[in-house]
Amino acid sequence: MFAVTLVHTTDYPGNYPGYDDVWDMQKFQKNFRIDVVHLDENTMEFDMVGIDAAIANAFRRILLAEVPTMAIEKAFIYNNTSIVQDEVLAHRLGLIPIKADPRLFEYRNTGEEAAEEEGSEIDTIQLQLKIKCSRNPRASKDSSDPRELYLNHMVYSKDIKWVPIGNQADVFADSGIGPVHDDILIAQLRPGQELDIIMHCVKGLGKDHAKFSPVATASYRLLPEITLLEPVEGEKAERLKRCFSRGVIDLEDVNGKKVAKVVNSRLDTCSREVLRHDDLKNLVKLGRLRDHFIFTVESTGILPPEVLVTEAIKVLMAKCQRFLNELDSTDMK
Repeated sequence: MFAVTLVHTTDYPGNYPGYDDVWDMQKFQKNFRIDVVHLDENTMEFDMVGIDAAIANAFRRILLAEVPTMAIEKAFIYNNTSIVQDEVLAHRLGLIPIKADPRLFEYRNTGEEAAEEEGSEIDTIQLQLKIKCSRNPRASKDSSDPRELYLNHMVYSKDIKWVPIGNQADVFADSGIGPVHDDILIAQLRPGQELDIIMHCVKGLGKDHAKFSPVATASYRLLPEITLLEPVEGEKAERLKRCFSRGVIDLEDVNGKKVAKVVNSRLDTCSREVLRHDDLKNLVKLGRLRDHFIFTVESTGILPPEVLVTEAIKVLMAKCQRFLNELDSTDMK
């Protein structure tokens, strides 16, 4: 026996059992959007509109900690005669961003047995740093500049070379695996000192160690909302303009008078400077749109920022699907 409820199309569906989720989904699909404001090689700024703060924060945390990258996990130091201690040197090497697409590699197996096994071409990248400092025979006798006196006395990330494992030389021939930046200083040497190190890079997550985080920063802020409650003219308009960041307030000529106008509230830094002026603070209403988030993503260079955002969305979708599967598999009483 079935119960039928007649619902008029003009009624709010939330008044009837079972329609809340459908109504919310329709409302979400209608209001939600993503607008890309700025995109270059390493940074991306976009607006995410029509979502709750919890979703925005979850997306930010996924960008920081749950999008995988490749990073140096083990450093086999065969020779280190520099003044940098082995553990400090290994730590510095681990934090160097490695340009390699993690989507083309698998995770290394964990455990004591796996730790003793050597990496393979599907889960490990091998790098080598081998350099020795010597005196420059062509240096001037009166010179005191180390850059002229010594050869290889500054060890940079560009000195790290990729050593292919198995068929990696053919598979990643066009990938250019190596450090993202060539000018990261690792150590300083003097004649006779040398470094001989083999490094293994593996796939990992930022929640396990910061070296695996794919972003230098990922942050969001709410879109500022500035409303003029009444016309502001003359000297007051000029002072009002100076209270905000450049480009937020502009002055337009209306019947020979300068009248303040909100041009771009996005540029406001929310300094609240206007509240210090007794004759202006009641003329302006300051607020923020609760469902309009301005995201800024700065990549470390391992992957382009638009790829990081796409991968973060995939992780969030997988989490939601896993949660739905758990609900379906649980015997609800």
